[in-house]
Amino acid sequence: MKQLTTLSGGRRHTIEVFGGHMSEKKTGAIRQKTKMLPGEFQVGDLAVYPAHGVGRIEAIEQRIINGETHDFYILKVLENSMVIMIPTRNVESVGLRNVIGADEIPKVYEVMRGNRDEAIESQTWNRRYRDYMDKIKTGSLYDVAAVFRDLYNLKLTKDLSFGERKLYDTAQVLLVSELSTARSTDEETIISEIESLFISATPEPESTIQGTESRA
Repeated sequence: MKQLTTLSGGRRHTIEVFGGHMSEKKTGAIRQKTKMLPGEFQVGDLAVYPAHGVGRIEAIEQRIINGETHDFYILKVLENSMVIMIPTRNVESVGLRNVIGADEIPKVYEVMRGNRDEAIESQTWNRRYRDYMDKIKTGSLYDVAAVFRDLYNLKLTKDLSFGERKLYDTAQVLLVSELSTARSTDEETIISEIESLFISATPEPESTIQGTESRA
């Protein structure tokens, strides 16, 4: 990570550069007037940024970085109001994508109903953490759903490490935020639906089944 201080419209901006994208620190300066540019997204569109979730394109702006002019999507994450600057030419490489359609929600739920990845669970916690983090960073909601499913089931049998607990919380936030946006409903409804998936998938304890049979 490195910091660049640039001048734009007579104002000073501090920008943090993380690999393929840049995020701007607010410095109290007034931004340039939005300039509409042709591209995949327009101002007001909702988009999903890997590992951060659903955000809204607040503006499309030009900035001068090291003497070169670059166009950026200014994305404001809905969950925490973080502002991320994404080079318009790097949309595909950084994984910025549209919110899933409502017709894909059953497919995401099907992933959570599926069997957990036992191969990952057999690994050491730090290797398991890296594998789950890699999945979350793909930006795919299906991968996020798989991570949430595995960690949800894992916490039923053992205590999650601090890192795994953070991943579990992150996966839940990413899931609930995008699913509620895709469905145009409140987050409480989605949380209830997700919980019901695991309740219905949890096998009844053998002792309870035997007790029922003996009373029959």
